[in-house]
Amino acid sequence: MFEIRKDDLSGEATRALLAIHLAGMHANSPPGSVFALDLSGLQVPEVTVWTVWQGKEIVGVGALKELIDGTGELKSMRTHPGHLRRGVAAILLEHVVNKAKARGLQRLSLETGSGPAFDPALALYRKRGFVDGEAFSDYERSAFNQFLHLPL
Repeated sequence: MFEIRKDDLSGEATRALLAIHLAGMHANSPPGSVFALDLSGLQVPEVTVWTVWQGKEIVGVGALKELIDGTGELKSMRTHPGHLRRGVAAILLEHVVNKAKARGLQRLSLETGSGPAFDPALALYRKRGFVDGEAFSDYERSAFNQFLHLPL
């Protein structure tokens, strides 16, 4: 069984999974196209981070950033490489969507990349009801990035 916890980012397991996330983003994105938040970017008041655990093992991480326009941004979604295709991301995504709704946010948006490394995540987001849309917040569209939105 999986347990979702609000995370203060102080634990080594969480920091290690976030390092895997950032490395993966840089390995699969052109220079200047990575907008994943580092540890300091996730430790601001408008961002809440949750981790998914199976017993004592971290299996996933995800975050919600509240934007000033009453919408939210999904950040730092990553399943631990040893736990892919087990439903971790789907459970965490549903948790973040429900938290965004409970906070009264109007929409949940995300920015991600293109290519095979991003296809599984894109399939999950689209299955959950996210649709392609325009750039939001401070993002600018490029040939690499994509923007998806879910009205809440």
